[in-house]
Amino acid sequence: MMKLFRKIRQQLLKENKFTKYFLYAIGEVVLVVIGILIALQINNNNDLRKARVKEVHYLKNIKTDLQINTLELDRYIDTRTEYIESAKRIISHFEGEPITDYSAFNADGVKIYSWQKFYQNNNTFQELVNSGNLALISNDTIKNMLLDIESLYKKMKSEEDHFRFDTETLIYKPLYELMDLTPMVGNFEYFISNGQSGKDVVLSQDFFNEYLKNLKLKNGFAMTVLEFSVMNGQMKKMKRMSQDLMVVIDNEIRE
Repeated sequence: MMKLFRKIRQQLLKENKFTKYFLYAIGEVVLVVIGILIALQINNNNDLRKARVKEVHYLKNIKTDLQINTLELDRYIDTRTEYIESAKRIISHFEGEPITDYSAFNADGVKIYSWQKFYQNNNTFQELVNSGNLALISNDTIKNMLLDIESLYKKMKSEEDHFRFDTETLIYKPLYELMDLTPMVGNFEYFISNGQSGKDVVLSQDFFNEYLKNLKLKNGFAMTVLEFSVMNGQMKKMKRMSQDLMVVIDNEIRE
């Protein structure tokens, strides 16, 4: 092709057709520019396609994280609802209701003593942020929803820290000073394992006499009811937000 163009230029020069030569040269430049623009467009399309493939990969991973979180949220909501009911039963005994099963009463307390913090699985989001690739997510709604979930998670951690402080002040400290934990732990293990582990320690009214007179302990269980209820509300909200985000992600992937 280049030989053909060169031959045409030489022929025009020999024939002293300078005007035609000039117009031809301009046309040739235009063709070259068009070729460059086409090549750039093709390259740009390839880059966009690669970016889209990477974006979809991230979106699928985010959805997987959300699915894992949703299952974990359900587990924590169920567990903390159970703890709320345990705390209410314990408070009722502080207020005079007779204890008919001391092993069950002890188990209600140990469950609350050994509560756990919730940690969300947001590995993909953290990878996007730390690598500077959050801009790969082209859908602003998805980005904003991710940031909203992250903001709610921080509030949940703050609430857990608040409960941790109350627990250390109102439950752990008086419990450690007042009670011998060895028979309580042995009895709890024996009770929940149906006799497969722990020790068949007999707990009695005398063992819990001072326990049931301790106002700090009672207040600690009252705060358990209040703060676990707040945490469950936050978790239910996060679950709804996660489910809504998964729908948006599905729609985005299908486009």
